[in-house]
Amino acid sequence: MNLSLRSLTALLVASVTVLAAQAQDIKGDAAAGLKKNAMCIGCHGIVGYQASFPEIYKVPKISGQGEKYIISALNAYKKGERKHPSMRGIATSLSDQDMADLAAFYSTSGVDVNAKPLEKAADGSAKAVELVAKGACSSCHGESLSKPIDPSYPKLAGQYSDYLFVALKSYKTEGNPQVGRGNAIMGGVAKQFSNAELKVLANYLGGLPGELKTVPESRFR
Repeated sequence: MNLSLRSLTALLVASVTVLAAQAQDIKGDAAAGLKKNAMCIGCHGIVGYQASFPEIYKVPKISGQGEKYIISALNAYKKGERKHPSMRGIATSLSDQDMADLAAFYSTSGVDVNAKPLEKAADGSAKAVELVAKGACSSCHGESLSKPIDPSYPKLAGQYSDYLFVALKSYKTEGNPQVGRGNAIMGGVAKQFSNAELKVLANYLGGLPGELKTVPESRFR
């Protein structure tokens, strides 16, 4: 990681710390989140469900994702830092308590507390190893890309590869009112790579053993 990215990382961590301190008084209730997820299950409650904007890809697995990351992502959509019309519309309708409750629900949904710890991620191809090192992915997303160093960062291992590819490309997009993500750290990382390299990286991450899953809502089983 070069000096500019290190500086940006330090700034981001400081910002996350401030936001976390501000949000300490908001406690999520998983049972309440279950009652509030009607807008979520139509996409995230169907295994393999595909979105068609800005291209066709499977919507991300969010069950088992980190609680603080889910809140962070929803806030990014609400503020317009993540530009996705339907997700922004949903996030805008949510209060801070709603977000906390949904995050509490999805972070525990489908989680087996007796499951064995994940095995160490395989290195993958030489190219994948090169790209992971170049992007310094483990420095934020942790061991085996599934143990983020900060709870507001996502688990990546086992996420749908096509979603990861679209997400990574979105950090490179500028000046589009409906597509793009405005995260300085991830923008700096993603812009180092060609789209072909991002696809290799996404395919590697998606093939790793992970804790993420899609838990079908009962009416869709």
